[in-house]
Amino acid sequence: MQKINKRTIILAIIFILILVVVALLIGNFTYSFLGADISDDVTTKGETTASGDTLIFSSGNALSLHATTDNFNAISGNLTDTTNPSARLIASSKTNNATATYYAGIRIYENTYTYSTTNQTAEVILTVRDENGDLVTASSDELPYVTVNGVSGFDITGKTGAFNIATEHPISTTSSTNGTTHTWTFTLTFVNLETDQSINENANLEMDVVLQKDRIAMPTLADLCSGKTLAECITTEVYTTDGENGLYYHDGVGSYTNANQEAGDNSYRYAGANPNNYVCFGSDEEECPTDNLYRIIGIFDGQVKLIKYDYAGESTLGTAQHGSATPDSTYKGSLSSIPYYRWSGSSSNRDNTWSNSTLNTEILNGTYLSTMGSEWASKIATTEWKVGGNTPSNIYDEPVKSTYQNEIVSPAEVTTYSAKIGLMYVSEYGYAASPENWLTNLYDYNTATNRDNNWMYMGDIGWTISRSSDWTDTAFVVYGAGRVDTGSVSSHNGVRPSFSLESDVVLSGGTGSASDPFRIA
Repeated sequence: MQKINKRTIILAIIFILILVVVALLIGNFTYSFLGADISDDVTTKGETTASGDTLIFSSGNALSLHATTDNFNAISGNLTDTTNPSARLIASSKTNNATATYYAGIRIYENTYTYSTTNQTAEVILTVRDENGDLVTASSDELPYVTVNGVSGFDITGKTGAFNIATEHPISTTSSTNGTTHTWTFTLTFVNLETDQSINENANLEMDVVLQKDRIAMPTLADLCSGKTLAECITTEVYTTDGENGLYYHDGVGSYTNANQEAGDNSYRYAGANPNNYVCFGSDEEECPTDNLYRIIGIFDGQVKLIKYDYAGESTLGTAQHGSATPDSTYKGSLSSIPYYRWSGSSSNRDNTWSNSTLNTEILNGTYLSTMGSEWASKIATTEWKVGGNTPSNIYDEPVKSTYQNEIVSPAEVTTYSAKIGLMYVSEYGYAASPENWLTNLYDYNTATNRDNNWMYMGDIGWTISRSSDWTDTAFVVYGAGRVDTGSVSSHNGVRPSFSLESDVVLSGGTGSASDPFRIA
């Protein structure tokens, strides 16, 4: 009996081992049926189709040209760079036969080369040879094909963006092991015209060569900012150098006009006539309602600070305390008339202490905040607002850097107020003008140059959060002509709410223009 049990156990073990081997064989057969068993690059770069065929792309090296007097002169010849991207198709082992198509093209991120001749002879040429070594002479995105000094290819002098060279390019194979590989040659040439090309000294060109399954386009800002907060996105992807995209890094060492007048607080601030700094906040509608449009003042300590695009109306702030007024002829907003509100909140309150203002406590951080809904309100950070104020001579009789110092760094009183919603600072209005205006006193910000080059200027009278410390009943106002002056806190002016976003808010889409504002999540 004991022998029979041992034999039964041994047979059972053998049977189990057989089942395991069969399972492994079936698993291996199934994998081979669905796709080729090749190196790891199938999973990292490959795209397996429904039929089990695998298409693998290798983009090659990025191409660049940087002309200097050392590498490009009258006797140096042409300046070139070459890369060899490839596409590899491997058939499913079920059929050992596959066909597919793909796109070949380029993405040019930076190109400061320009034409140095009056007849605009091509200077930067992209030569493309396909997998057969044949010259590609036509581009699907209609890049001009030229020949200059024996160099033939597409003229990309000064061009940026995405360009498809070949579309739906066919590839086929009868192999489920090695497959078929298409290797292309892309050569970038700065042509030596043997004329004066000094205009392109220190010019730079950076581009990627791309082979992929679908049409080639430039990556969206949301693509580039994947995994980054909105603040990180703007400071690393939107900001490149001071002035590009309307952004300036206030580190105190800029290399542009009046850079020495920066705030020096390591903030990033938008400045100029109309930068793409629009944000849709409080709405997920496909077309952002005007009442939900905001603009980015800047990035401060890792938080993005917004201000309402237009003066807030009664729909969000509640009933105006003084009817409405007809805007000045320079008014840039969307409302036909501007509801006005008292800084103090009521005619009986003539105190310029912000914590005592019912505009602050009941309207901005009451009605206005509650109309946003809890989901959107939770994206707003609680901020320590600097409300100590300073004298008029220290605020509007000074250039913007001094205004910033006297308003934020060394106010008349070191007083703060903790809340989500506030108003703009005088210095934020001053720094929203392009840098050539930063040496102008804020009281004199009323010329066409100051107004036309300041995106925060609206053309109608509006409150700031800063009080005048010389008196107990006045605060600073941006007047319709653009200058900064004081006004009685019990008088009526426009209101543009301002607030900072929580630091973990991320970009979900948009380009920042008024018609395609940034979307956040």
